Amino acid sequence: MGLKYSWRFLALVFMVVIANFHGLNYAEKAPKYSFIQEATSAPEVSFYDYIVIGGGTAGCPLAATLSARDAKVLVLERGGSPYTNTTKIRMENVISTLTDDSPNSISQSFISEDRVPGNRARVLGGGTVINLGFYSRAETLFLKEAGIDEALANESYEWVEKKIVYKPGAFQWQTAVRNGLLEVGVLPDNGFTYAHLNGTKTSGTIFDKNGNRHTAADLLEYANPTMIKVYLHAVVHKITFTIKDGQRPKADGVIFYDANGGRHIAYLKHESNNRSEIILSAGAIGSPQLLMLSGIGPTARLRSLGIKVVLDQPMVGREMADKPLNGLIIPYPTHIPLSLATVVGINKTSNYFESLNGFDLSALSGSGGAQPQTSNPSQEAMANSTRNQAFLVQTIFGPISKGYLELQNTNASDNPKLRFNYFQAAVDLRRCVSGMQTVINVVNSDSLSRFRFRNMTTQDLINMTVNRAGNLRRRNPNATTSLEQYCIDTVMTFWHYHGGCQIGKVVDKDYKVLGLDQLRVIDASTFSFSPGTNPQAAIMMLGRSMGRRILQSRRR
Repeated sequence: MGLKYSWRFLALVFMVVIANFHGLNYAEKAPKYSFIQEATSAPEVSFYDYIVIGGGTAGCPLAATLSARDAKVLVLERGGSPYTNTTKIRMENVISTLTDDSPNSISQSFISEDRVPGNRARVLGGGTVINLGFYSRAETLFLKEAGIDEALANESYEWVEKKIVYKPGAFQWQTAVRNGLLEVGVLPDNGFTYAHLNGTKTSGTIFDKNGNRHTAADLLEYANPTMIKVYLHAVVHKITFTIKDGQRPKADGVIFYDANGGRHIAYLKHESNNRSEIILSAGAIGSPQLLMLSGIGPTARLRSLGIKVVLDQPMVGREMADKPLNGLIIPYPTHIPLSLATVVGINKTSNYFESLNGFDLSALSGSGGAQPQTSNPSQEAMANSTRNQAFLVQTIFGPISKGYLELQNTNASDNPKLRFNYFQAAVDLRRCVSGMQTVINVVNSDSLSRFRFRNMTTQDLINMTVNRAGNLRRRNPNATTSLEQYCIDTVMTFWHYHGGCQIGKVVDKDYKVLGLDQLRVIDASTFSFSPGTNPQAAIMMLGRSMGRRILQSRRR
């Protein structure tokens, strides 16, 4: 080899060393991952050290972390790639993409038994591809509940933030809301911070300054491309188990189908000294659903659907919850640049306040039957402006109210039956009323006065929001005069689903499924409450943290 070629070779080695030193690790960048393929290209039978079901908010950081060592990792994602049409995931298209109900959309809609519409992601990157982008770390209480060491959590947060989180720019509406919250006493002013603190703050966003969304799928840039395979449109039918007399059932494989209906099975490698694992990261709805489809759940219900019972586990699908969203729609007379929530207020009564503006919210509106009307035609005309409007919302800590998830059939692509029992707990309803009183105070603050129609009263806003409430509930005539009834009748999802596989009830403190071997659940289904003001930071942190813990145990 000539001298100049030797120098080229040494320069290349030097560049690789420098890249690894700075934590870049590998050269593949989104969206040009060679290891992401359609499931139609998968072999009929394959073997892996780790099989991650769900390439979502937890699954992507988890799989990227696991692949960094000498372990072969498979990710099975039921949806497609977020990079196929990046226009859909730009900031200005958030609402239209979230509510797109077409058969091949990246958002799968459902209606809970509470008569509240919801959406779940079916795309690589999971909820980070269809959410509103707000990024804020969880409270310290969550780390204790989740069993995550604070130092490890902080390292994991930073690992995520370096790749996909941005400091937002200044938005006219967000500044007004921030000033309004401070004006009505949501104190102190915490400036810009990712930390979960009482008061008012600006936090991070996964949208960059050009309005491009960055997602958990981007975290796969950290992956070792030689040790990971991601299959898209891979719908998992069930997890398989080895069952021997006198021994606990052991997860050993996953049956999945590609977009053409082809059947595939991926097995755990036998030579991994029993350290191979299947990890469910299919989300708060998908993970309990797949456990039941695999025979882990309440015996009577599973048998009624013809599912062979592997383990009677009545707590699978129990304790399901979602943060309730209530607020006020605020039309304004002049154009303001659109913005998603970058400001949050957290008060001492466990309410969280956020706002967005400039979006057509009609797609979120439900149809609750006969409804009160606004008081005169001019107010109705103001209300009909589809984009010159804001939505100031509040939600509550927790919540305390819990529901359930049940299978409706054995089709893994169908939605299960869901009930969240919004405001079943009296404390949740009291907190909502308190939060709505603060919302009304902010709307009436001097800071927001110049964004209001002068002849449109707060009562008019209440009437209008009752008309447009994003659910299918009938409206009680008292909904416009009683804040308790207003909370009940106008409740929407905050898309913060959690529960169904909770720690101590379905999984242990290491997220291993109780009563089984080689199977974990790592996602929001294990949470007893929704962390922070938006759970995506905590979920990505969990995936990274648990990936590191699993690798540490593998080295022992």
